[in-house]
Amino acid sequence: MNEGEMLYIDGDWEAGERYETLYSPYDQEELARIPLATKAQVKRAIESAHHATRTMKSLSAFERAELLSNVAAGFEKYDEQCAQILVKENAKPIKAARGEINRTIETYRFAAEEAKRIHGEMVPLDAAEGGKSRLGYTKHEPLGVIAAITPFNFPFNLTAHKLGPAFAAGNTVVLKPASQTPLSGLMTARIFEEAGLPKGALQVITGKGSELGDLLVKDDRVRMVTFTGSVSVGKAILEKAGLKKVTLELGSNSGVIVDTVEDLDAVVERCVEGAFTYAGQVCISVQRIFVQDRLYQPFLERLVEKTESLQIGDPAHENTDVSALISPGETERLQAWVNEAHEQGATIAFGGNKRGAVIEPTIITNADRTLSVNAGEAFGPVVTVTPYENFDQAIAGVNHSVYGLQAGVFTTEIAKAFKAADELEVGGVIINDIPTFRVDNMPYGGVKNSGTGKEGVKYSTEEMTEMKFVSFKL
Repeated sequence: MNEGEMLYIDGDWEAGERYETLYSPYDQEELARIPLATKAQVKRAIESAHHATRTMKSLSAFERAELLSNVAAGFEKYDEQCAQILVKENAKPIKAARGEINRTIETYRFAAEEAKRIHGEMVPLDAAEGGKSRLGYTKHEPLGVIAAITPFNFPFNLTAHKLGPAFAAGNTVVLKPASQTPLSGLMTARIFEEAGLPKGALQVITGKGSELGDLLVKDDRVRMVTFTGSVSVGKAILEKAGLKKVTLELGSNSGVIVDTVEDLDAVVERCVEGAFTYAGQVCISVQRIFVQDRLYQPFLERLVEKTESLQIGDPAHENTDVSALISPGETERLQAWVNEAHEQGATIAFGGNKRGAVIEPTIITNADRTLSVNAGEAFGPVVTVTPYENFDQAIAGVNHSVYGLQAGVFTTEIAKAFKAADELEVGGVIINDIPTFRVDNMPYGGVKNSGTGKEGVKYSTEEMTEMKFVSFKL
């Protein structure tokens, strides 16, 4: 039995009592038998992580930084093996898979640097009438056990955004990877093990979130839950977590405004990339494009032309741009959304068909804002294009959403850029680029149904500590 078919509990590889078969989303190839953790195993994982908190807290900043640097080196050592895992378990095209591993390495490097930057501040107590002859300062301490529940779409890098900051701050982690992408979580554990992580500091439990989630969220030994996934599950976690810290990165239907541009072809190329990379299965994928009236027709023509050139097929092929969605159920759902749009009078300007497990890159126009392709989160290769007359209409169009993660604005007018920065109801405004832009040291998180809290290594590390105040009477 190999590591891909075992749990990682208390620093050891452990068999499960029940298993389910993991299949490739693209061709349904059988990949592995994945253990379904029992309630007893989850409780032991939490207990082991709780027991290891003292060890992790005792590590110096230098030791934590060295550990995370070793992890980054481990991912460099196994970079192609990790990329091939992504190709198999979530049908990520190989060139996109290699990009994710590069970002994962960078994220752990950022975390290694951040481990050395955790500090408090002096508090001038003598500024208060009763504070004479007193010295005050703050310090940041690790929370303890953190439950990290990760999604399928970036299973290495989004896990890094949880584990890197957690260990930088001196915490321990129980990791629950997405059911479709457990192999990446188990590979991550292997790399941490080789890097010298103290025994018990990381647990990896695989299985169904519906069966294991409550055990993690409700246990009093878990001090924080960090979750990336659906709105419904995020809201349930928030209701059940009690007084724990909770960070939720949920979803979006990100909008981009194309107002005034110097190079329309370059803007079109970025919009195609943002809409269809990894088949649109990105929280900040371009889903709604609002184009100024005078640019609308040439923009749409070039968008269709550029989309036609995308290569669809096997994610293992070097030239593939778009491959399968994560599951047959998601493929059927998105096809139903496209059909609904067509039936309700929208125009399918390009694509709209299913090719086996793959949905063609799809461009829709004349779509009412109440349609699922506009109002919901497509999480697939579908984009709508809508013209507008004035800039206020474009901002209102983007804001007409229950989500608010990131938005992009292309404009050559500085006043409009600042107006957008002030008025767009999102967590991040990306000027002269698509909302899909993200680097791993920037703050990242949304408003409305897009979640609460901030990711980005520095900001996650702060969230994963607790401030303590100390006062001396001199």
